[in-house]
Amino acid sequence: MFETNTTVDEVQKTYLTCGLGDEKVALPVVRVKEILDPKPVTPLPHTPDFLLGYIDLRGESILVADLRLLLARPYRDNEPDTRIIVLLVNVAGKEHAVGLRADRVFEVTRLDDDRLEEFASEGLLNWDNRMVAGVGRRDGGFVTVLNLDGMFSTGVISEFHQQVGADQDAYREAG
Repeated sequence: MFETNTTVDEVQKTYLTCGLGDEKVALPVVRVKEILDPKPVTPLPHTPDFLLGYIDLRGESILVADLRLLLARPYRDNEPDTRIIVLLVNVAGKEHAVGLRADRVFEVTRLDDDRLEEFASEGLLNWDNRMVAGVGRRDGGFVTVLNLDGMFSTGVISEFHQQVGADQDAYREAG
């Protein structure tokens, strides 16, 4: 994937950019195992909506999550540009391969000026930012860099989706 003279520092500043509708998000390329065309996903019983099920990848069962639903965005069927990104995530100190379905994949790149702006971690504006590592820019536009370990933490997912559900209920009652 990289030239042999690429330094560890350069690889750590490199991201895979993906699209979710009009949004652009980035994943650390050091965590990307491979990118797949959509394939049939075998559902699992009693799972959250964002967990689509699992796929077989050369004899290994890989859980697949829908990035849209994981980030509380509306569901969208597979389209020609849809991809499954197989990532390595750390959960409870152990590395696991997980598939993440995204609307499309753009490129492997570095952020403009290699700059990643982090947000305050004290719940600024009542927002839980544990799923976001920060915000960068690519070609002048914003890119949200995701925190993979935070995104796949059981506590973060549970709290986030409980809050989203409560917010949606409150919105419906007010409307």
